[in-house]
Amino acid sequence: MRITIKHLEYFVAAGEAGSIKRAAEKINISQPSISSAIATLERELGVQLFVRHHAQGISPTATGKIMMREAKLLLRQFGALYTIAAEQNNEIRGHLSVGCMTTIASMVIPELGHKFMVENSAVHLRISQGSHEVLLAELKQVQIDAAIFYDLELTDDIEFTPLASLSPHIMLAADDPLARRESLSLEELASRPMVLLDLPHTRQYFLSLFDSRKLTPTIAERATTIELSRSLVANGFGYTIANAHPRNRKALDGKKLVSVKLSGRHKPVTIGLATLALDFKPKVLRAFEAFCRKTITNDSVPGMDFS
Repeated sequence: MRITIKHLEYFVAAGEAGSIKRAAEKINISQPSISSAIATLERELGVQLFVRHHAQGISPTATGKIMMREAKLLLRQFGALYTIAAEQNNEIRGHLSVGCMTTIASMVIPELGHKFMVENSAVHLRISQGSHEVLLAELKQVQIDAAIFYDLELTDDIEFTPLASLSPHIMLAADDPLARRESLSLEELASRPMVLLDLPHTRQYFLSLFDSRKLTPTIAERATTIELSRSLVANGFGYTIANAHPRNRKALDGKKLVSVKLSGRHKPVTIGLATLALDFKPKVLRAFEAFCRKTITNDSVPGMDFS
């Protein structure tokens, strides 16, 4: 077997770039070297890894996609050798890629990430955001090391650490007469115009709150970002239901918002940290998990205000 770590690195680089030329530019290696590495892998393994498109780059075959995931895991395990050596000196260092669910990313991840890097100055943290489905896929494809999202549709190959439960509440414009109330029920709200945060899992969760009471909300507007949802509410388009509690009580256009308690008992969502279920985790990842357990609790979440 003549496969080397370099072959795998070049193979992964080409697959991620979708082009041998772009991969060569990204990792500063000649195009013939990358082409040769791919050819060696295909010859040794007896499979076709990429489909070549004339003047349009390359795309992985079905087998190539599986091989790329396994190659990434092998490269991660190889990199763990350096991590283990560093651990003997009690060092926390290395690269860490963390994704966060879009609906909470702008609130949670900047403060969380900054505090973690202040405590661990030898760590290079890369941050991304995406939908629940995208983050799950990136975890499984080893594109990110960890993800912060809700406890939804988890599979056996994902390890999920619950951190905090977020109960639903009502968000209203500051000049809405109902904004002066201490609490509101779904029965009171069902006939009023609602601004629905229309993302797959989020939509299902909010609608299930009404379904559990045999109610149907009056959906006046739909928004696919939390920022648009808050701005629509602040400008009088209706109320919305949210689980996150941003410290900023204003929409992006500066108009004020008010949070009112949702009366009754309702299922909360649980925010947590997800990783691949691996036998060995690098010390930097274990340190980030411990930091998240300490920093994200039912009483305190970075970027949020529960008062």
